Amino acid sequence: MSDKYSVILVDDEEDVIRTIIHKIDWDSLGFEMRGYAMNGFEAMDLADEVQPDVVMTDIQMPYMDGLELTKKLKEKYPAVKIIVFSGFDKFDYAKEAIRLEVEEYILKPIDAGELSSVFERIKVNLDKERDARQNADRLEHYFSASLPILQETFYTALIEGRIKREELDTQMKNYQISDQGPFFTSVIFHASEHDLPEGMTPLLAMMSVRKLAEEKLLSKRNPHFFNYSGNLVTVVSIDDAKQLTSITDEVDTFCRLAKTLCKVTVSAGIGPVVKDIYDLPSSCKGAREALSYRVIYGKGKAINFSEIAPQEHIDHSVPFGQQFMYDILRSIRMNDDEGRLRSNVQKFLTQQIVGNPSIQEYHFFIMEIVSTLYRFAANNQLDIEKIFSDGDDIYSDVETMNRQELENWIVNVSARIKTLVSGMRSDSTRSFVAKAKDFIAEHYGDDNLNIDMVCSKLGISSSYFSTVFKKETGKTFNTFLTDFRMEQAVRLLVEENEKTYVIAQTVGYHDPNYFSYAFKKKYGMSPSKYKSCNTADGKEK
Repeated sequence: MSDKYSVILVDDEEDVIRTIIHKIDWDSLGFEMRGYAMNGFEAMDLADEVQPDVVMTDIQMPYMDGLELTKKLKEKYPAVKIIVFSGFDKFDYAKEAIRLEVEEYILKPIDAGELSSVFERIKVNLDKERDARQNADRLEHYFSASLPILQETFYTALIEGRIKREELDTQMKNYQISDQGPFFTSVIFHASEHDLPEGMTPLLAMMSVRKLAEEKLLSKRNPHFFNYSGNLVTVVSIDDAKQLTSITDEVDTFCRLAKTLCKVTVSAGIGPVVKDIYDLPSSCKGAREALSYRVIYGKGKAINFSEIAPQEHIDHSVPFGQQFMYDILRSIRMNDDEGRLRSNVQKFLTQQIVGNPSIQEYHFFIMEIVSTLYRFAANNQLDIEKIFSDGDDIYSDVETMNRQELENWIVNVSARIKTLVSGMRSDSTRSFVAKAKDFIAEHYGDDNLNIDMVCSKLGISSSYFSTVFKKETGKTFNTFLTDFRMEQAVRLLVEENEKTYVIAQTVGYHDPNYFSYAFKKKYGMSPSKYKSCNTADGKEK
């Protein structure tokens, strides 16, 4: 991991870009130039890819000016430092830049010495922010001073199911914990231990993430944070179950912010909504399940259990962390290969069949295995006939098996369940991707069409949608939308012989100049030239 801070440059004049890049000794200043963009739209895409520490942008640019770009960057990446430069000494520009909290406002022509001094000052501020979160002594002091031990104990006991219903109100009152409701959900954060900054331990990494979360995350929802088993758990009070989608997006944004500020890869699992804080164990169980899916959807993201497994139900009667045959059921959900599945079955049988159980104990053990697998299949709305054999009595068949036969039976039944669950999940993702494509086909002419509009229509978070959409189509949403619009533009050019500005509006571009820019970027020529090469007369109406 590089210790240098990343910079991107935005200007529509290539000469200015080359001059700035080559005039500054970035390495000696502690910075790394990660790329440049020619306008605000390209800059937003580049920022999503690079997640820069500093953005240096001109004000006067086509399609999206520097002040609008600054506003969008600050909304999406609150910690980014912005340097604005302009060839116009206008008070209104400077006033707006101050309102947007830019770091520096510089007039052209840019002096290399002045610009180097600006970056030196910015580096000092960036170092202070990083040190505040990575300094071991300060983090340890924060750890001891900011965690009320009684609240830690209460939440730990609650999610482990060790608090009686009749004791709940009294304990919450004693520990000054408010019960807002009427709905609750939980979020579990996990910090990867494989790419930590030098000198930072996993414990200190999680403390750094916790401090940032308490400052930046879900502040309007009065969240409660506490550490549990090396992870950070957050209990969130909400007034409408439908808000879970927006919470997922906010948590996903926080994961990116933690990567930028704390230099830690943070993944989050979001549990289902419950109506009573006493049912929080089931929400935490769902959050932990969602977190385990990071091996499929990737680290550094927020994963909503209700989105990845909409048909899977959780048994509320089972205490958090003590689910019967948990490793076997987890292998089914995670679509593990047969070797991993068999290993978990063998471990389960070794743990459960100890000594010489009586025939009655063994029969009860068999009944629990069959009942658990049957209930899991029924809760996931699977076809029971495709899972179990056509024998008259499943219990009678299984209870006569020896140890090896029982192992093979559990593996085979679990494998059949796993196949059906995997197919159901694939059908679900393909279904909403197909719906998204249909929505694009119907609304591509709306210049306000974006990923948030589609996700609102589908009722899912943009973080999950983005991951699955790219996996299914091989393209990001923005790339897919642009390609679709360009295909429609080509059709109108060739078949309808329409004017360029009319086509621009028809396919969702309110600015004809930007449409022409995007068209040329994709096809290597202007719309008018494309038409002349692909129509008989080559003349525009």
